[in-house]
Amino acid sequence: MRLVSYRADETLRPGVIIDDDVFDVGRLLGAADGDVASGTGSVKALLETHGEDLPGLAATLQDAAADTSAAKVGPRAEVALGPPVPDAAKVLCIGINYKGHATETKRELPKFPDVFCKFASSLVGPTDDMQLTGVSPKMDYEVELAVVIGRPCRNVAAAEAIDKVAGAMVLNDTSARDLQFNATQWTPGKAIDDSTPCGPALVTLDEIGDLQALELATRVNGEERQRSDTSRMIFTVAEIIAYISTFLQLNPGDVISTGTPEGIGSRMDPPTFLAAGDEVEVEVEGLGTLRNTVR
Repeated sequence: MRLVSYRADETLRPGVIIDDDVFDVGRLLGAADGDVASGTGSVKALLETHGEDLPGLAATLQDAAADTSAAKVGPRAEVALGPPVPDAAKVLCIGINYKGHATETKRELPKFPDVFCKFASSLVGPTDDMQLTGVSPKMDYEVELAVVIGRPCRNVAAAEAIDKVAGAMVLNDTSARDLQFNATQWTPGKAIDDSTPCGPALVTLDEIGDLQALELATRVNGEERQRSDTSRMIFTVAEIIAYISTFLQLNPGDVISTGTPEGIGSRMDPPTFLAAGDEVEVEVEGLGTLRNTVR
């Protein structure tokens, strides 16, 4: 199942992609309940209600889509998408989680996951412009695998952590390198409003397979800058979730972005930062591609 948030009447509504068409989830669930006009909500609210049985939700939506033409929004390529979980209560990111990235930044391998935060206001959709150049002249890209929590968890063991994941998406952890290193805390360089593309969809785990065997890549104006795979993570997705859950309750809709591999612009020779008009593509195998223009 591929859940999205699509734009309608200046709001974001939850949708699902079925046979390359976007359907309104609220209308599909309303049809299943006998009231075709009912329901709006959000992807986060959907996970809060159905996170314990996402296969059941997928079957319900698939069946309703076959009988509810009024729920079809349009072809996927023609529908404007926002971030899959625009109202995430937590957007947690991991720094220095690939050995190659640690090497290029001349840092020791971490003993624990290095956690920092973005906010829901940081997130934009898979084709939205990134509002960067008015903030910093040293903006950088970072392709990452992000996961979204589907079931509440606290103090979960790594062996059980993946069971708490609803699905995954692509995330570009854009970073203002000057603001990031002005002080010891990274928030000013990482949590910029309207800076962090994600999506295109929240893809449930049954459509992904092994989260630790996915290829990642970044291209800027068609030039490849990053290519790696998630098997090269220092801390696995399960280990990250287990660690975070020791000090935070993780809830449905919380986003965890799991770090970037080597190849960032600030470590090129000479350093190469993003400029207005640059088109940045980041992709993760099986999850899709984000294509965003720097403004």
